[in-house]
Amino acid sequence: MAVNYICRHCKSSMGSIEGSSVTEQQLGFHFLTPEERSDIIAYDSSGNVTVKVVCDYCNEALSSNPDLMLIGNPLQ
Repeated sequence: MAVNYICRHCKSSMGSIEGSSVTEQQLGFHFLTPEERSDIIAYDSSGNVTVKVVCDYCNEALSSNPDLMLIGNPLQ
């Protein structure tokens, strides 16, 4: 199992955690509501997990230009 972190806006890879010994509690997933989990976390058929987060570049761009949040995919 791998946990892959990608930016939800630019789709760049931000890192991954390999191994089956990592639990959802260790990753903090248990703090998320069901709605947040479905928006942030995706599971594939081979047991890998993709977590959508925001990279520093996109975070800075969105902070400097909050009107970009009105667009569906502001930083493709």
